[in-house]
Amino acid sequence: MTNELNVNEDLEVRARIAKRCTWIGFFVNGVLSTLKIIAGIVGHSGAMIADGVHSISDFVTDVVVIVFIGVSAKGVDKFYRYGHGKFETFATMIISMALMAVAIWLFWTSGERVIASLSGASIEAPTTIALIMAAVSIVAKEALYQYTNHVGNDLKSMALIANAWHHRSDAFSSIATLLGISGAMFLSAQWRILDPIAAMTVSIFIAVVAVKLGMPAIRELLEVSLPESQNLEIGSVIGGVDGVKAFHNLRTRKNGNKLVLDFHIKVAPEMTIVDAHHIASEVERQLKEKFGDIMANIHIEPYNGENVDGMNKCVD
Repeated sequence: MTNELNVNEDLEVRARIAKRCTWIGFFVNGVLSTLKIIAGIVGHSGAMIADGVHSISDFVTDVVVIVFIGVSAKGVDKFYRYGHGKFETFATMIISMALMAVAIWLFWTSGERVIASLSGASIEAPTTIALIMAAVSIVAKEALYQYTNHVGNDLKSMALIANAWHHRSDAFSSIATLLGISGAMFLSAQWRILDPIAAMTVSIFIAVVAVKLGMPAIRELLEVSLPESQNLEIGSVIGGVDGVKAFHNLRTRKNGNKLVLDFHIKVAPEMTIVDAHHIASEVERQLKEKFGDIMANIHIEPYNGENVDGMNKCVD
């Protein structure tokens, strides 16, 4: 019980740090999205308005992260014996879906403006206020990315890292917006089409980021095994513990920021239960030392001369 309480206290500290980081992004995104949309309307820039809408999606996903990180901090209880880590993974998937929705909307609406321009419709030239706002957005969003990504890596939080990349996708969006507005402002009238083209380019960046963030979350929710390279590292640790004659039935998956490992170890058949338990505890200790926060379910069996490979894994 004491160990369970300590784990839950650590989760609460982790959640407080993650929430503080996300609240900062929340307020910055709120201010930026408002200013960008105003600058886009006043400055006659469709790309800046689209960029502002993207910032609103950042604002919404900040709320998602705050809510779901709070849930994931509840730790283990009588209903969730593996903890609430999957809620954070679910939040990451929601963020990726929100990014993809924004990307599709931007591509569609900007494409309509490009087609209209090619058909002879006139596009109004953007003004300086839109250009300045794009530059401000790049600096602010890249700073948010660096801060949120740093905290996310420290906490090993998929949701925070996903949100960091959402900030950076907004910075990429603002770079494309800056280039499009510059071209539309300083080149001849026929080049004003660069403004909606910039918005279409932004949408492609966002879609790529959405896929990169979403696929690992989906794999985790479907309980796909860890990468083979990581499974080999895990097997090497298990088989290298003194007293482990062999191991097999290794199954791995992720639950939020934790690794969940199920496997059988084989020990000398004449060994006492107490000694066998000490070996299992040492296996768990070394795995935690190597991989951090894990949940290990270890089944102990007698070793009866089974064939093993170089890291003591049964090969039969």
